[in-house]
Amino acid sequence: MPRVLLVDDEEKIRDLVKVYLEKDGFTVVEHDSGSGVVDMVTKNSYDLLLLDLMLPGVDGLTLCKEVRKTSQIPIIMLTAKGEEIDRVLGLEVGADDYIVKPFSPRELVARVKAVLRRSHPDRLPVEKKPAVLAFPQLVINPESRTVEFQGKDITLTPREFDLLLYLAKSPGRAFSRETLLENVWGYNYYGDLRTVDTHINRLRDKLNVQGGKQLIVTVWGVGYKFEVPK
Repeated sequence: MPRVLLVDDEEKIRDLVKVYLEKDGFTVVEHDSGSGVVDMVTKNSYDLLLLDLMLPGVDGLTLCKEVRKTSQIPIIMLTAKGEEIDRVLGLEVGADDYIVKPFSPRELVARVKAVLRRSHPDRLPVEKKPAVLAFPQLVINPESRTVEFQGKDITLTPREFDLLLYLAKSPGRAFSRETLLENVWGYNYYGDLRTVDTHINRLRDKLNVQGGKQLIVTVWGVGYKFEVPK
């Protein structure tokens, strides 16, 4: 597994990045300040450094310059500063890429893979073919992004498909609207919670079971869950 050193003082950011990278086959080592980063890179074997610009102790730009004196490890900088001069400075001191917060975790994973593909293609995690979800009356194919319901192909929008797939991966588990917004729409999406309700209603219309039973059930006071069709 490729090893990523993630240096960021925001725990929420670290938790989010770690979840998405580990899901794609990376091993993530966390650190919450600039202190000790150079030693960590020198004494350990990492394939990529994710480095926040604004850190307690030593700032990211200084760290990037210090790391570059002894290591050619790929570096992606994370920062809330989106001005052109900040991006240019980060690249000039040796960063390979620059991502501005808030960011989509899916985009971050894609950027990590792109940097590794250029520098160490042999260290990329092996892509696993996504498993088809097969239930009575319902088949969801993540690779082809198709849905078959009661023997017929169902046409879904990209967001409807992502929402159905996310729910169907955990049958019986209730998810809040906030959780669905964060994981289906993305970390940097600032939409109304009613957006979730609208997409749920559209899915229900397209997955209409005779007799009125719904595959996506409202859990009062929580949100929604997927129930296996019978």
